[in-house]
This record gives sequence, structure tokens and C-alpha cells, in this order.
Amino acid sequence: MIEGAACVGFGVEKARCDTLKAILVDDERLALHYLEKLLRECGGLEIVGRYQNPRRALDELPQVKPDVIFLDVEMPELNGIETAEEVLRLSPETDLVFVTAYDEYAVKAFELNALDYVLKPVQRDRLIKTVQRLIDRRHETAVVPLARQTGMIRCFQSLQIEVPPRGPETIRWRTAKAQELFAYLVHRRGQPVRKDALLDLFWPDTDRKKGFARLYTTIYQIRKTLKELGIGIHIANCDDGYLLDMNHVRLDVDEWERGVRELSPVTGETLSEHLNLLELYRGDYLDDYDYLWAESERQRLRTHWFYHATHVAGYLESVGEYARALAVYHRIQRFHPHVEETYVTLMKLYDRLGDRDAVEREYMKLTRMLSEEYGVAPQQTVREWYLRWKKKQSR
Repeated sequence: MIEGAACVGFGVEKARCDTLKAILVDDERLALHYLEKLLRECGGLEIVGRYQNPRRALDELPQVKPDVIFLDVEMPELNGIETAEEVLRLSPETDLVFVTAYDEYAVKAFELNALDYVLKPVQRDRLIKTVQRLIDRRHETAVVPLARQTGMIRCFQSLQIEVPPRGPETIRWRTAKAQELFAYLVHRRGQPVRKDALLDLFWPDTDRKKGFARLYTTIYQIRKTLKELGIGIHIANCDDGYLLDMNHVRLDVDEWERGVRELSPVTGETLSEHLNLLELYRGDYLDDYDYLWAESERQRLRTHWFYHATHVAGYLESVGEYARALAVYHRIQRFHPHVEETYVTLMKLYDRLGDRDAVEREYMKLTRMLSEEYGVAPQQTVREWYLRWKKKQSR
């Protein structure tokens, strides 16, 4: 280990010259010396360690507590991506800057902006920008995390985060693959997921070496995004895989299922709680995405919601709350457009309210749906009810 200099040099904006502690990791001794020389010229950093062995850097990480690590990607035994995983596990507040000789493919794979990677051969002007952005980020992220105790991840309809007092917000992932992998880990929350199973699911046509590199990069991106959000969710290394720890961050799916399971049957006293549960189900599970692995869970939750919504609507109808019952039945129809009974119930409800046009409209919708989807007409009992109703209207 070496002792570094204070905030000296040129290039970094003096007004924002907050010294950050940095360590450098590269298996090539000359590359280490060259990077250290350039960083001292850039200023803004105190270099508190340099290592040719990444394992030694990891061992000393708890004592050194750096703000940033400049990390070579291609190293024997333990490469930069694997080292980064361990860094984020041991010290999630530490920023990482990859130093890489990778070509355009690797840059795209990382999907990181200029703050996060520096291409070899390292250029001083490029390094100045990286250091300045590191300092800027420290200012921007010096905010007390709100989501750690109050946040919720939403999976109904789309993947979002909610931190009061703000409403649901879409998470800005660096890649679509990072979003899907995070969604899958949420899907398997609390359960260890093997790395080889993730390769088979997300990179089935990629050779193992490249597949693992992409997996490590994507996990790094997810951890980085979670860190920037200030949310307490943690991806832990577990044997030969990963385990997502929600760390008391709520999930709308769990909240909804627990509410339906624990709430008493629908009565005047419990009606408002049941209606709140209906609203919590904003749409089908991850319905905005074509995730095949989510389909069985999507169907299970849809069926569960259908029976709950039908009970609520039936209660509203039984106590004469026809307008509110109509609203729930229409929502059922939207989520389950192929259930004939819903159309029939709506027709009968509109008949009670004397809305002839609405009865006609629902019957036409039913006829069209059955013809287009199944090539059949409404059941005989439905047709007979409709003909009797039509005859009654002509009197």
C-alpha cells in the first residue's frame, strides 16, 4: 500500500475540489504507476492504495474504506467484474471505475457512462472528466435515502418504485436486460438463484465465458442502480448464485395477496378495504413486458383477482349499489374480456337501471367477442333472455 497525496494537480474544478480516497487495482505494475501519475495530475483524489492482487485489495477494503476504486477488467484468477461484485457486497457505497482495453462490444455490454469506465491507453483529459464527475456525484447523492423504510416496489402492470410523498416512478435502468434480471430476482425474492440457471434463461445462445461476463456486468449495473435510488434492497452472493433481500421494502404483490387472504368477507364495515385492494391491483403482473417466465404467476394472480373482484361486485349489487357494482364489473370485463357471465351480468344490471342502449351495447360486445374468439354465438339461455327483453321493450 502507498500513501497518496492531498488534493493537488490541475484539471479538476477547484471550487469543487473535495478530496476522495481512491485505490487502484491492476495486475500490471507499469499500468498502476502510469494511472497513479495521471490521477495525481488530475487532482481531487487521495490515492490511499494500489494493488496488483485484487484479493489483497478486497482483504484490506474494510480498513481503507475508499470512496472510489479504479479497477482493471482483465486480470488473471479474479477479474475486474468479479472483484466489483465483491466490492459492492463489502462496501456498497464505494464507486467503481473500470479501466479496460475492451473494444466497442465491451463498452456496450457495460452500458456505463463516462463516469464508470476509462479505455486504455488512458488519456489525461478523459480522466479529468471522470474525476470531476465522481466529485459531482458525491454532491448529488448526499441525500438521506427515503425508500429504505417507506418504499414499495410495484409489479402490477409495470415495474416501478414508490417513495412517499412521490407517486410511483419508473426506474431508469441502464439496459433492458438489467431491468428484466432485476424483475426476475424480485420474482424469486428470498430464494437463491444459481448463476448457471440465469445463464440458461437470459443468455442461452452465448458461450459460458461471455455469458458469465455479461451476467456479472448486469448484476453490477443493478446494484449500482439500487445504490443510486437509495433503496435498501440488496443482492447477496449465495453459494454459486444470488439472493435478493428486500430488506423490509414492500412489494405490491405481497401486500395485495396478504390483504385478500387476511381480510374478512365483504360487509359494510370491510367494503372500503376490499375496494382499496381492488385499486392496488393496477394491472396484470408485469403485464407491460414479454417475460415468459412471469406468465404462470401472471395467470395465478389474475385468477385470484377475478374471484375477489367478483365477490366485491356481487356484494355491491346485493345492497343496491348498482353504479359502484357496474364500475367493478367493467373492470373485471377489461381484465377478463372472454368471460361470458360478466357481459350477461352487466346487461341485467343496466336493465334494472333502465339503460336500454347499454343493454344493447353489452349484448353486441358479447356477440362480437364470441364470434371473433371462438366462432360461436351466445348460449341459448342468454339469447332467450335477450329476446324476452327486446320483446318487453317493444310494448
